[in-house]
Amino acid sequence: QVQLVESGGGLVQAGESLRLSCTGSGFIARRNTLRWYRQAPGKQRALVASITSSGSTDYSDSVKGRFNISRDNAKNTVYLQMNSLKLHDTAVYYCNLPNPSTGYWGQGTQVTVSS
Repeated sequence: QVQLVESGGGLVQAGESLRLSCTGSGFIARRNTLRWYRQAPGKQRALVASITSSGSTDYSDSVKGRFNISRDNAKNTVYLQMNSLKLHDTAVYYCNLPNPSTGYWGQGTQVTVSS
């Protein structure tokens, strides 16, 4: 019943901005930690940002200062605002709801940054 649906990906030029959305169902986002991961070609899936039930946020070093994670409780949605995009930000971005095992994952949304 738990579902995560990402949206907002696309093709942008370096230096531009993009906002990703992850809308959840089957759980209450404000009561859970939610995370954004990304997977670039030939690389492992990596944690990008997280937000806890209390609103605390954390970011990977590669995106710190450029990305912002936030939550809209009324919409049960978590966002990833991506600014000053760089070529190496190109990846499939996934929303994740952690659990003691593998957690729940969305299908991902492609972000491609061009020069």
